[in-house]
Amino acid sequence: MKREQSKTAGKPLDQMDRDIICLLQKNGRLTNIIISKKLGISEATVRNRLNRLIGEDYIKIVAVSNPLKLGFEIVGIIRIEVVVQKQERVAKELEKIKSIWNIVYTTGTADINTEFVAKSLDELNDLLLDKISKIDGIIRTETSLILKYIKRNYDWGTGLD
Repeated sequence: MKREQSKTAGKPLDQMDRDIICLLQKNGRLTNIIISKKLGISEATVRNRLNRLIGEDYIKIVAVSNPLKLGFEIVGIIRIEVVVQKQERVAKELEKIKSIWNIVYTTGTADINTEFVAKSLDELNDLLLDKISKIDGIIRTETSLILKYIKRNYDWGTGLD
């Protein structure tokens, strides 16, 4: 298997890779055997392809949960304006905060957008006042709360279709 990965490492996605990704976007619980039958390829080929796609960070296979149903009373987005020279350091500090599960650099009025979960107003207070506001390099934050998920689909394809 390592030989197969080294032969394919860094190669662009082909149609078979894209088909595997699209199937998993619709149902991440599909087994390698089911994928192999749907695509008419061997299970070993699916396994090798999946190992490469995961190893090279094209995909991550996880259970996507609804935090509002799992006991998190507050879910939201924090837009953060930072001193440009300290942006990377700020991002590294944000990564250490468990309740922040998504961090991205952005354009527009914020330099960094984060998504977070909190079990209570006290936990949100702690996040904003005791953790984020103490990070050197942050100029300003703006917090928006998610009231209800309307659409959360993850089957957008590969962009190469």
